[in-house]
Amino acid sequence: MSTSPMRWQISGDYFENCNCDVVCPCVFSAGPVLTGKPTNGLCEVALAFHIDQGSYGGVALDGLSAVMTARTPGVMAEGNWTVAVYLDDRADERQRDALQNIFTGAAGGPLGGLAPLISNVLGIKSVPISYRKAGKRRSLEIPSLMHLAVRAVPGLDPDREIVAANAHPFAPQGVVLAVGDEGSIWTDYGMRWDNSGKNGHYAAIRWSNP
Repeated sequence: MSTSPMRWQISGDYFENCNCDVVCPCVFSAGPVLTGKPTNGLCEVALAFHIDQGSYGGVALDGLSAVMTARTPGVMAEGNWTVAVYLDDRADERQRDALQNIFTGAAGGPLGGLAPLISNVLGIKSVPISYRKAGKRRSLEIPSLMHLAVRAVPGLDPDREIVAANAHPFAPQGVVLAVGDEGSIWTDYGMRWDNSGKNGHYAAIRWSNP
């Protein structure tokens, strides 16, 4: 007898910073999303999420954050991703399980479509995460492991962001084009990425499973 999937929904904020030159061909290319070749051959990207309001079944997720880092040897759609996942250490056991299911793609939603591309999970850690949203800048800190920050690229009107709609599976309504701040660095599992000055995006998100 089959069981119904756990119902969940989240709304909040997201940003990413990868090692591609602005603008990333994984999203903006002549073919489908994730089929463009990264500008540096491989892809090294950090994806940061903050939940303003959310629930997983009866478990509230308000105010919690999560991060996934992913490395691919070439075109993202061809798979063989190596990932690491970081979950907010303020989460209790039920909340941690919910965050893990959502942000590894096990619970479906936008990340569910990426789960089959993952070949290697380096680990899932519970860590202190500080997520900040300030005007046209997003930043995140995991002590000793990650300092991540992006800011909107300037447009003709300095008061408006450059937004690309219908381009990213996390936020089809539109992602802001951004660039990594100086010192946007991740160090863990014997690797070190510095994506300062490289491609970024940010957007509001509203996710749920079917």
